[in-house]
Order: sequence, then C-alpha cells, then structure tokens
Amino acid sequence: MQAQGGGVARLDLVARLLAEWLAREGGMLAVKDAASGRYLHVDAAMAAFLGRSVEDVIGHGDAECFDGATASALRAAEQTALAQAGPLWSEHRLERQGQPREFRVLRLAQGAVLGALWLDVAAERQRQHQLQAALDQVEQLQRSNAELRRELADQALRDPATSLYTRAHFEDQLRREADLSAREHREFALVLVELDPLRAEVQAAGEPARALILEALGRLLRSGTRAMDASCRLDDKRFAVLLSGVGLATAHARMEGLRRRCATQIVMLGGQELGFSVAMGVASFPHTAQTLPELMGACEAALAEALRRGGNHVTLASIRLEGSGSAPL
Repeated sequence: MQAQGGGVARLDLVARLLAEWLAREGGMLAVKDAASGRYLHVDAAMAAFLGRSVEDVIGHGDAECFDGATASALRAAEQTALAQAGPLWSEHRLERQGQPREFRVLRLAQGAVLGALWLDVAAERQRQHQLQAALDQVEQLQRSNAELRRELADQALRDPATSLYTRAHFEDQLRREADLSAREHREFALVLVELDPLRAEVQAAGEPARALILEALGRLLRSGTRAMDASCRLDDKRFAVLLSGVGLATAHARMEGLRRRCATQIVMLGGQELGFSVAMGVASFPHTAQTLPELMGACEAALAEALRRGGNHVTLASIRLEGSGSAPL
C-alpha cells in the first residue's frame, strides 16, 4: 500500500509539474482514444481553445470542434504518430475566432490512447520576427555607415567647388592608367582644359559668378566622362581629363562636343546670363608621348596652341613618327 501510495504521489507530482510548465509556456494537453480520435481528457487551456467546457469536450472528436480541412489535417498527423514507435513533432497553422494561430504539437501513442502536447509558438514567432527585424535594421545601418564612409572618403578626394578630383588623386590615377596601358598595349588620352578669360560683365559680378561657372564646368566634365575616366581641378582656371582606353580621334570628338556644351551652357545669376568657354589641348599615350612628363608637355603645347587661336578651341598634340620627328596634326 505504501509503494502504491508513493507511486500515486509521484504521478501527482509529475502531473502538477507538467501543468505548471504548460501554463508557463502557453501549452495545452489532450488525450484521445487512438481508434476513434475522440477526446478522453483535456486540460482547461485546451478546452478554452476549443471554445467548450472540459465536460463538453470529452467524448467528442475534432470534426465537432474544427472545420473539415483542419480536422482532416489533425487526424492525418495522429495517424502518422500512431504508425511510429516514438514521439512525433508536427506543426499546425489554423484559425480560431478569426485569429491565425500556430502550434507545435508533440504526439505519443501508448496502447489504445494518444497523448498530445500543444505549444503555442506565436510568441516565439513574434520574437523571431522582432529579432530578424532588429538584425535587418543593424544590417541596414551597417550598409548606411559603409556608404557614408565611402562618401566621406570620396569627398576628401574632391574639390568642393567643382566636385572634381583633386590634383593628387588625379595624378595617382594617371600613373595607374599609364602602367596599365604599358602592360596591355592600349591607348589613353589626356586633356588639359583652361577657362577662357571671362567677359567684363561676368568679372564684374565677382566671386558668386565665378563660383557658379566653376560648378557648371565641373558638372559638364563629370557628365561628359565615363565611370572609368577621371576629371580633376588643377588650379583656379585649369582642369584635366583622363580618358581611359581612348585614342586621339575619339578623344578629340568627345572633347569637341564638351567644348560646344560649355559654350552654350546657360548659367544665371540675379537674372544675368553668365557665359563661359574653354580651350582644350589633347594628347595620347603612347602615340603622342611615351612617358608621363612627355605626355603632359604635349598637352601643354596643344593647350597653348588652342589659347593662341583665341580660346574656345580644341587642339590635338603632334603625333610622334619614328625616325622622322613629330608631325603636327
């Protein structure tokens, strides 16, 4: 009798622990007849979920508590649990009182009965969604910070008045392009650009007018070059353009188009139109020159010729002819 009493006490303790755990985790307990699928036992939480009292649930099946599709899905999971020796975990998404619910269900068959522990995973899913949303926000913040760092680094390499690259950065790019061209035996072009003297009335407008003209020229140089090209501001009135993989003829055509856009660009200040034009000297590597100092010298000479012709002009540097000196174009 004492052993039997101890066994009952242990079962009672296990039942109390299980009930406490289910209450804490938002779980429910149900025991069914394995053959008929009718409920033999449910706890208060399961009965409340089914919308009945405990007494009203006993002896009934899922077909009387759920819609046909849900009842069929639950019965299929039960048949799978009955067919295997051990416990079976499954997940069910169903709707009760117009609200979607998600459960993870543990089923275990023992003789003629089938027990099931229902765990509501809605809170867990919500925590997962919140965690994922937080991780997405962190990732987005990291991307934004990385983009900001790139922008700040890029801004440090650019002239604030024109948004063109600074001379130091441009010279680095020029050296890299020369090394690449020497290895791959391909051309690139270098262009020197100089603002022509401004009209008297534009000069009279002072620094605001000059700032607008510099901004417009920088915008035209940026829009008139490709991603692999580079434009920079060398000093107050002189600029440079590196055209990657481009020969003299193509460089001349592109710069002629840019010269025309500069000459027709409309810049307004206080209702006054500010016009400007540029002179350009174009040279190529390695046909015009085979070293960077020679290339820069050829560009300088071509630019000087464009200025001598009165500005608003694109002049090509001379092409070197082996054994016969240089032949001007």
